[in-house]
Amino acid sequence: MESKSCKGDSLRPAVQCKHLVEKKTMTNPTTVIEIYPDTTEVNDYYLWSIFNFVYLNFCCLGFIALAYSLKVRDKKLLNDLNGAVEDAKTARLFNITSSALATFCIILIFIFLRYPLTDY
Repeated sequence: MESKSCKGDSLRPAVQCKHLVEKKTMTNPTTVIEIYPDTTEVNDYYLWSIFNFVYLNFCCLGFIALAYSLKVRDKKLLNDLNGAVEDAKTARLFNITSSALATFCIILIFIFLRYPLTDY
């Protein structure tokens, strides 16, 4: 016969008390929250692109930079972080190129206005 108390049951050490064997499992309700990557950290260079498009549109590079800046904004709305980062790099490259070339041309114009070419 089985002993009802677990204390002092040295004859059957493999038998455990019934209340210790039965474990009540409680299921807690869980909530799943989807976290999207933070797209506010991706810079779209929109104002710089507009400035280059309006004032320094050297060989239409300002227009191309503006187009990529708008693509960055669209991809940020679609939560395409990798595509937004790649287009932001391209927009920055076109903005830098447009600004540098236009500034170089403006400096050359001022130099030639200050020191005009003379016939030698």
